[in-house]
Amino acid sequence: MASNEYTNKVVLADGRVLIDLTTDDVTAAHVLYGKKFHLPSGEPKVGSCTYDADTSDADATASEILTGKTAYKNGSKITGEMPNRGQQTSYISDADSPVTIQNGYHDGSGTVGIDATEKAKLIAGNIKAGVEILGVTGDYSGESATAGSVSATPYLTAQTILPSSISKDYISQVNIAAITITETDNAAGGVTVTIGAVDPAA
Repeated sequence: MASNEYTNKVVLADGRVLIDLTTDDVTAAHVLYGKKFHLPSGEPKVGSCTYDADTSDADATASEILTGKTAYKNGSKITGEMPNRGQQTSYISDADSPVTIQNGYHDGSGTVGIDATEKAKLIAGNIKAGVEILGVTGDYSGESATAGSVSATPYLTAQTILPSSISKDYISQVNIAAITITETDNAAGGVTVTIGAVDPAA
């Protein structure tokens, strides 16, 4: 047999066929890369198919793959469960209420900003002069503040007087009325002396 000829059929002396490659239709593209086989002519070949990758070292989980997408791990097909959040837009409206970032995939076009109502308050006139808040430097120095006086009646209980009670920025003076002393005759023939007053709101 010439060196360039191959055996594609082996027949025993009694006529029995031991090996017959003549009807095989496998090609290198059908056999995994690096695996050896024979063509119908008997010629030895090595497979070139790379369709099946080695996924034995894959470590992705369903929660790390986008929902609806599929992948293979250790020879098994897994379907993604990661939520697709797409574009997420949130606003900060309270200093004590942080924005919650949901788990899942974000497409990168989302933003977090200051609520429009709160942003409108961030003007220089609302911020003390020399103080910077979120890039806005204040110029309020108090010259536009308004003062007011307040009158109070002394009671037997403590009371707090605030500028907010007169809708002014600050109190220029507090006028405290004199403590009242009332004398009335009583049924026992004496005099009852009442000093001060009781806060009607108490």
